[in-house]
Amino acid sequence: MRTLPALGAAGAAVLLTAAAALPATAAPTPPPAPKPQITDAAVDKAVARLDSTVEDMMRRTGVPGVSVAVVHDDKVVHLKGYGLRRTGESAEVGPDTVFQLASVSKPVSSTVVAGALTDPQEWDDRALLPGFSLKDPWVSDHVTTADLFSHRSGLPDHAGDLLEDLGYDQAYILDHLRLEPLTPFRASYAYTNFGLTAAAEAVARAKGTSWQKLSADTLFEPAGMTRTSTEFDDFINAPDHASTHVKTVNPDTGAVTWSPRFVRDPDAQAPAGGISSTATDMARWLRLQLAGGTLDGKRIIPADTLARTHLPEIVSQPTNAIGTTSFYGLGWNVSYDQAGRLRLSHSGGFELGANTNVTMLPLEKLGIVVLTNGAPVGLPDAVALDFFDYAEHGKVSTDWLPLAASAYAAALAAPGASTTDYAHPPKGAQPAQDSAAYIGTYDNPYYGKAIVTADDKGALTLALGPKPLRFPLTHYDGDTFSFVTQGENAVGRTGVIFADGTLRVEYLDAEHLGTFTQQ
Repeated sequence: MRTLPALGAAGAAVLLTAAAALPATAAPTPPPAPKPQITDAAVDKAVARLDSTVEDMMRRTGVPGVSVAVVHDDKVVHLKGYGLRRTGESAEVGPDTVFQLASVSKPVSSTVVAGALTDPQEWDDRALLPGFSLKDPWVSDHVTTADLFSHRSGLPDHAGDLLEDLGYDQAYILDHLRLEPLTPFRASYAYTNFGLTAAAEAVARAKGTSWQKLSADTLFEPAGMTRTSTEFDDFINAPDHASTHVKTVNPDTGAVTWSPRFVRDPDAQAPAGGISSTATDMARWLRLQLAGGTLDGKRIIPADTLARTHLPEIVSQPTNAIGTTSFYGLGWNVSYDQAGRLRLSHSGGFELGANTNVTMLPLEKLGIVVLTNGAPVGLPDAVALDFFDYAEHGKVSTDWLPLAASAYAAALAAPGASTTDYAHPPKGAQPAQDSAAYIGTYDNPYYGKAIVTADDKGALTLALGPKPLRFPLTHYDGDTFSFVTQGENAVGRTGVIFADGTLRVEYLDAEHLGTFTQQ
């Protein structure tokens, strides 16, 4: 806000007198409230083409398995599975096949918290775990459940995720968020799984229970979501579960194959990304959301605490693809279309093999959820966009799949990826020192210990994490080596630079926390 020069009491009196003399003007008339625009017939037509849409996108991407639910006017109007639970086997996906939700866990978790509260203002209470703090003591004293659920605490983007990749548990990760640098509190948006997790766990602790039990008692059991869980063991041990798949592209032919190479255990960030569910269960949750917290005539979640989750809390994208502003609410992406209708959505993705989407137009009482068992290539988002496009306009305005795929490619372009091609040392590269110059134990307040060892031929290995992950080091130039990263946030080859009794791991150093000091 522009600051005017000081006027003094006399000047202020002149301004007040002048203002009083101005003619009165009527308050502007607010625009009329938006009205529903999608007819039952339009929904029926959009539903009728879902099979062909899903099957076409599966053919184009190779994603092995998909499950879709559509809810309209408190009825499940589409519920179906497509494809295989696991490549190389014959078991097919059905509506009761269990999928990992990835970040679609967030709006489900915000529903749980809404059910645990008695007043919408409780979202603004401080509900911190014992000992939890952030780098700024003032922020630690003021950060609320709403701040952490809407990613406006000031924590960096995806803070703590690399600790999870290295094998640290939830307690360690949440404790070490206090070392992360902060951007302006409540004035900056940065998506942080473990910030949201800290808030959810604190709500459960305040209720004297675990997050798993709070979720079951508050939402899953009352809503009849019998195959939904926050625990990885329940997912992996479910007889009818969808294995996660990643794709491999043949560099010679361009052929794409999908295989279940990895298993993703997200227990450390259960509220943010660890829920598993089925299309059948998610349809019940969609009905509850669209009915303001009731299901089959029974009140499950208070209407007012749930409604708070649908409100904008912070700007997440000043200008989006259609020229409007996108916001983040409490576990939801929140936007308004050009007709003024509220649109709620969330996507989920594990690079190790899952991709999901939920989208709702509450005014139209219409929602869709799309679950897949393939790494993110945009299929669930494209199915949802295609469905709503056809329901609203009677035709599809564009091919949504390449647009969604390119959006994922841009979003998932690893910010920690190196600009150095470590696979090809420079001409005239300097030799490394004897291996004895590098071996030893190095310490870091955030990432813990790094241990460098050498075999009898002098080849170096770097060990990181509590149950050490071992990475063979490849020499690059002088005292610089590299290794191939692994895990959900892998970025390819990254550098390890030794200097003056320290080593710096390049991809761990985005927030200047990646330097280890030799003990």
